Amino acid sequence: MARRTYSDKEMRCVGTGLCPVQAAAEPRLAFAMLHKYSYRRTLPHLQKDYRPIFVTFATVRRWRLSEAMRGLALDSCLQEHGRKIQLHAAVVMPDHVHIIFTPLRDKEGWLYSLPDIMRSLKGRAAHNINHALHRSGPVWQEEFLDHGLRCNESLAEKVEYVCQNPLRAGLVQDGEPYPWL
Repeated sequence: MARRTYSDKEMRCVGTGLCPVQAAAEPRLAFAMLHKYSYRRTLPHLQKDYRPIFVTFATVRRWRLSEAMRGLALDSCLQEHGRKIQLHAAVVMPDHVHIIFTPLRDKEGWLYSLPDIMRSLKGRAAHNINHALHRSGPVWQEEFLDHGLRCNESLAEKVEYVCQNPLRAGLVQDGEPYPWL
């Protein structure tokens, strides 16, 4: 069986959800879609419509955040709720953050991309933390780990997992509230 080769038009629409005919008719749309959703650094980041995403990101060199700095990081997570995400749960641990959210749509109807959301969230938190400490430089590791919840995974179970994280880490006793949750 002969191996199929793809035209330039077909290659431009890979990953955009457009067929080659649509990509040829709307090349700027195809490029914009490809650019917006093909983000990849060291770790792959996949995003599906209307699916909650579980993200973990850590501080640079696992730097431990003080209580006040954890509060600033949690405030940044809460500020994104209703703007770019529907927040389901967030917990700020001493050296990392777990957050579960569903991306919202922008004015033009596009889902906010995962890199866009994380840039906003981590950027705001880093800015506020650096400002409070009168310092500059990175606060968070560049990469983050994300997991799109599948159909058979329960959002409630993942939220419970996030909520129990401080207890499992020994930061609180059973029944004691964790302030950065």
